Amino acid sequence: MSKIELIKGSCADQEVDAVVNAANDGLWEGGGICGVIFRKAGSPELTAACKKYKTPLNDGDAVITPAFKMTNAKAIIHAVGPNFAVTPTAFKELLDAYYNSLVVLKDNGYHSISFPLISSGIFGGSLDNPAAESTKQCLRAYKRFTADYPDYEIDVKLCAFTASEMKEAETEYAKRE
Repeated sequence: MSKIELIKGSCADQEVDAVVNAANDGLWEGGGICGVIFRKAGSPELTAACKKYKTPLNDGDAVITPAFKMTNAKAIIHAVGPNFAVTPTAFKELLDAYYNSLVVLKDNGYHSISFPLISSGIFGGSLDNPAAESTKQCLRAYKRFTADYPDYEIDVKLCAFTASEMKEAETEYAKRE
C-alpha cells in the first residue's frame, strides 16, 4: 500500500531508494539542499554524472543519477522546480517536478523517495506561502501518480527542514484527502 508522510528533517538524511535534489536547470552544484546533496554524494562524481545530461532542462523535468557516496540512498533524482520570482504562476511545473520524479522512481524500479519542499527556498519568489504551495503540489502529484499506477507501491517522505516550513507544510498537509 502506497503512503505519504510529512516529516521534519532533511531529505538528504532519509533511508530511501532515491533522494530528490531540488535542482537547477543546468544540474550544477547549487546552494541549499542541492549543495548538501552534492557534498554528501561527492561533488566531483555527481558533477560528472550530471554533465551527461543535455541541459538546460525544463521546469518540471526530472532525471536520475547514482547516489555515489550517499550510504542512505541508491539514487538521486534531480527535479527542476520553477523559480516563482521569474515565473510567478508556474504551479503546473511545480506539480510536474514532483510527478515526474515519481515516474523516474518507478521507471528505475525503486519504491521509496524523499523530497525536499521544491521551489520553497530561493525559488519561492513572491509566493505568500512557498512551503504550503510546495506541499500542495506534492500531494497532488502523489494522488495523480497513485491513480495512474495503482499497482505500484511507493513510500513518499516529504521533508520540511525548518520549524517554520514544517508549520506551513502541516497546515496544507492536514487538508489532504
